[in-house]
Amino acid sequence: MFGRLLWKMLRSNRGRLAVALVAVISGATVISALLDLQFDIERKLTQEFRALGPNIVVSAKSGGQVVTPGATVASNSADLLTESVIEHTLEAHRTPEVVASAPFLFVVARVAGTPVVAAGTWLDQLAKLNPTWRIQGDWIASRDDADQCLVGRKAAQQLGAVRDARIGLDYLGRHAQLRVAGVIDSGGEEDNQIFMNLPAAWNLTGEQPYISLWQLSVSGTSASIGDYAAQLGAALPGYDVRPIRAVTQAEGSLLDRTRLLIASMVVLILVLTALCVLATMMALAMERRKNVGLMKALGGSIARIMSLFLAEVGVLGAVGGLIGCAAGVALARWMGERVFNASIAPRWEVFPLTIVLMIVVALAGALPLRLLGKVKPAVILRGE
Repeated sequence: MFGRLLWKMLRSNRGRLAVALVAVISGATVISALLDLQFDIERKLTQEFRALGPNIVVSAKSGGQVVTPGATVASNSADLLTESVIEHTLEAHRTPEVVASAPFLFVVARVAGTPVVAAGTWLDQLAKLNPTWRIQGDWIASRDDADQCLVGRKAAQQLGAVRDARIGLDYLGRHAQLRVAGVIDSGGEEDNQIFMNLPAAWNLTGEQPYISLWQLSVSGTSASIGDYAAQLGAALPGYDVRPIRAVTQAEGSLLDRTRLLIASMVVLILVLTALCVLATMMALAMERRKNVGLMKALGGSIARIMSLFLAEVGVLGAVGGLIGCAAGVALARWMGERVFNASIAPRWEVFPLTIVLMIVVALAGALPLRLLGKVKPAVILRGE
């Protein structure tokens, strides 16, 4: 009997219920999309910020100078690090979050009398450390090839170097002949540098096994990156290990503000949806006074009557939430492509969460139905 009455109530007053249903569906669609975005926002923002390059630097403590990517470190024993010690420590503390890492040895060499910054590194890691760099030519996949190099765009223009050309580097009486495998366009200071594999830099400078600094690209939030840097610093007490604050702080600040914006929008949409349902239920309660009075006259308890109306509102919230979740997947995908240039993967835990929220909002909007409990059968039967 309860189910039949509920079905009859849902079929009657379809116009007013349709208005409330549209409000619930609209709210559920936007909330579902925002929740999908919220759950996926950390991964998307992390990918975007990793494109900015390395975010942790290991450098020497002497002089207290923090070395940033692209900076030149003089070849001085007080400023150099032991490559094997750091490599061993990094291998012992390697996690899946470490996207790429590489040592760097910076020196000022000369090409046909023109001074230029030469950087010895692991060239197979260079593209992973800096995914936004563009190259005319080929990336070097081997870190043992001592005959090839990559030249920054501005340095190539200054030196007249093109792909497959050979250039000669001179450093304190030492010489190296390298073939240009590609020309790099980084959009930064690296456009003025020449990159060679670390063994070639050691042969040129005689600084083996020393390096100037070590750069790492670590995925995760600013907090997790800071924790990893602290853990690595504890394992390397003689070195300066710190995240690049300009990158990690910007990431953390943007992530916090995005979360606050999404949470504020979700709360606002819930309130607006509840108000829309409230207005609809207010009008519906006035129309059903006679039905309630008749039910009471036939012996129906107020608890039974109210449970019938609340079940109606609950079904309205559940159906609207389910339809809204399906529409929210498409909206989240559209938002992801517009904002991050990548689709947002649907999160199935959003479905039950959104449906529960819509049921709660619908029940909150059904407060006017409490007025039906005050209806007196005698007054209704007299036609007043």
